[in-house]
Amino acid sequence: MLGKTFEPAAIEAKWYPEWEKSGAFRCDPTSAKTPYTIMMPPPNVTGSLHMGHALTFTLQDILVRYHRMKGYDVLWQPGTDHAGIATQMVVERQLESQQITRHDLGREKFVEKIWEWKAESGGTIINQLRRLGASADWERERFTMDEGLSHAVRKVFVRLFKEGLIYRDKRLVNWDPRLLTAISDLEVEPREVKGKLWHFRYMLADGSGRSITVATTRPETMLGDTAVAVHPEDERFTDLVGQMVELPLVGRLIPIIADEYSDPEKGTGAVKITPAHDFNDFEVGKRHNLEMINVLDREARMNENVPEAYRGLDRYKAREKIVADIEALGLLVEIEDHPHTVPHGDRSGVAIEPWLTDQWFCDAATLAKPALEAVETGKTEFVPKQWEKTYYEWMRNIQPWCVSRQLWWGHQIPAWYGPDGKYFVEETEKEAAAAADAHYGKPVELTRDPDVLDTWFSSALWPFSTLGWPEETPELKRYYPGDVLVTGLDIIFFWVARMMMAGIHFEQDIPFRTVYIHALVRDERGQKMSKSKGNVIDPLDLIDRFGADALRFTLTAQAGQGRDIKLAESRVEGYRNFATKLWNAARYCEMNGAQPVAGFDPATAKQRVNRWIAGEVVRTAKKISQAFETYRFNDAAGAAYQFVWGSFCDWYLEFTKPILLGEDEAAKAETRAMTGWALDQILLMLHPMMPYITEELWNALAEKRGGLLISAAFPELPDSLIDAEADAEMEWLVRLISDIRSVRSDMNVPPAAKAPLQVKGASAATLARFDSHNDIILRMARLSGVETVDDTAKGAVQIVLDEATLALPLADLIDVSVEKQRLTKEIDKVEVEIKKIAAKLANENFVAKAPPEVVEENQERKADAEATRDKLSAALQRLAAV
Repeated sequence: MLGKTFEPAAIEAKWYPEWEKSGAFRCDPTSAKTPYTIMMPPPNVTGSLHMGHALTFTLQDILVRYHRMKGYDVLWQPGTDHAGIATQMVVERQLESQQITRHDLGREKFVEKIWEWKAESGGTIINQLRRLGASADWERERFTMDEGLSHAVRKVFVRLFKEGLIYRDKRLVNWDPRLLTAISDLEVEPREVKGKLWHFRYMLADGSGRSITVATTRPETMLGDTAVAVHPEDERFTDLVGQMVELPLVGRLIPIIADEYSDPEKGTGAVKITPAHDFNDFEVGKRHNLEMINVLDREARMNENVPEAYRGLDRYKAREKIVADIEALGLLVEIEDHPHTVPHGDRSGVAIEPWLTDQWFCDAATLAKPALEAVETGKTEFVPKQWEKTYYEWMRNIQPWCVSRQLWWGHQIPAWYGPDGKYFVEETEKEAAAAADAHYGKPVELTRDPDVLDTWFSSALWPFSTLGWPEETPELKRYYPGDVLVTGLDIIFFWVARMMMAGIHFEQDIPFRTVYIHALVRDERGQKMSKSKGNVIDPLDLIDRFGADALRFTLTAQAGQGRDIKLAESRVEGYRNFATKLWNAARYCEMNGAQPVAGFDPATAKQRVNRWIAGEVVRTAKKISQAFETYRFNDAAGAAYQFVWGSFCDWYLEFTKPILLGEDEAAKAETRAMTGWALDQILLMLHPMMPYITEELWNALAEKRGGLLISAAFPELPDSLIDAEADAEMEWLVRLISDIRSVRSDMNVPPAAKAPLQVKGASAATLARFDSHNDIILRMARLSGVETVDDTAKGAVQIVLDEATLALPLADLIDVSVEKQRLTKEIDKVEVEIKKIAAKLANENFVAKAPPEVVEENQERKADAEATRDKLSAALQRLAAV
């Protein structure tokens, strides 16, 4: 017997181990079934479950559970990413608490410490995913530093190098002067700072005494200037192009060049060009063949390339001294307050330097061409389609990819240097030594490159390295390419694009056929969650309080394509109530003997109400299935919710109470069987979204099922179960009762008060329906009786239902004048709110400056208020007739 209350924690603890033990999560490479593959975006081994994870893994789990139930051989490939810089920092912080640095330990011992940490704490997020209900094939779990994956990384690097697609070069990179490594754009966060704009005069070298004024936010890098740029069409500087100026404090002569990069409307119209310390200046420097002078060291201190007075100074100390010295020379024109954006390291928190340094680069532009074509020709499709534009924009403007990082944790670059600096790139040290011996004609001592690869390099190989590549494994042959990748918009370029490039280059095929880009999860006001705002919602806390099913269903119900999710705790609580509603419905069915009957065929039902619910089940199953197939998760949740709460619980179970309490044993038996069958179909349809409660009810409500719900088949029901006549009659009954309830609610009729219903102009068929369902109508609409009339009573509230006019005489049940006043006040109150929001939306400054989510929230509030006003106005009009 089911317990009185739904207890999520106990059910979750019970069923997850059962699923794993049963082998339900496993794929089967020997199966004759059609394969279906999803590659889990590997979370960082340092990570813990956040709301973005909860969304993406819920959606993936829905897809894999659904496709298992549809008869596919499903591989959901799980794993974690070694997360180079994040993991190294975790262990370094632990060592700091013991006053130890990684340099005290040395590289080998430090890496051993990281492996020890990984063994003890690295599985946190995987266990949290289990709590969410993620049904991945955990026996195939991989780690991006596993030996098999490391072998794939080495092979890819060496092959790309020998194909000329990986090379060593001196270029600008994002340099973190605290962590002392290059970092990716994804690890850079822009921060608004209250800066200054300094205007300096650079004197022309012709002795004329003339000067050109430049404006800069970075005085400390001016010591590395190699040109001043003006726009070629800026008439103010036409006669100066080609002349030389003297660089203040340094005395070096540098040219004035014409380049469209200079904006005539910005600053003075003349900009200093420092190719070694600015990404835009770097490109200008390449176009004009300018010298690139690095004036900073790895810790952002002034180096040996600057005048002695500034050497060794921190960049900001140098800034102060340079400004003071230029002012002393009389070359400081003015200083403006200048708020602007400065890139900072998201982990170190310090300003990032564009720094000219020797790094390993990948020729991403060459690799991008076939990856671009694959999306252009439809081999891989983005859902929603709009994200293809983002992909195109990035791929068509792709820059060389810096793949080296100055870290100790990660895939060490397979390159060895000879005594003269020549490098030998091979998979093993033995092969590198052989290549060096052949080059030098004798054995020489080699030194391995200390750098490791960007984490995204190994992640790019995930769709095939996890399947055993470079070996020709059965898994690789069967499960590559994958069917769908579910991920967030922030890594379309960093991960999705790179998997496309790697997969096509090394496997000559796309890594996945569909890329589903899910939205962001924001707080209930539409703001991005952040620790600084204090609005972060912990999914594990919500699971503890409301259950995993409630959280999963909430995220699914809000996962509309192209719309961010506004997550409020009240919504999760609401869907916990939905789970409770299902639980209570199942208890009602159990107590009334409405259990699954082996061999029951819903097509044999004679009772009209039973034929109606069978048709509703068919329609709902099709809606949910179609929604899953087209990644419209919110539509699937909506269809399930409306059917379970509305059609099944609120209507069908109420409509069939008279049958179950009646004397017709055949009708009772049929209704019990149909109720049990319909509940079974509900559990099957809901399972991908709410796996725990559905598994518990599936096993509790019938003996000898012959297997777990997770392994049962998703409903595929014939349209022949849909009975148009039964639909028309039962839908009429639902509309009738709903309309009467709506009027009672609008007019504030006391719940216990019963009113008579007058029916005018009804057809014989409609009157027959009234007669057939009389008891249900009286009970569910709270009526004292139904009578047929030629004229409705004066002052009655009228309802038009098809050809009939219905009237509810309410004058004796409510105080009409009081209700009119109440409705008028409510309408006035809503009107004030509408005007207030409308004024805000009409304010151009508000719309221009407010975040898009705030504008959208106000638009939604206005629409909701207008709908409320219209409903209240309609009620007031009806009341006018009473």
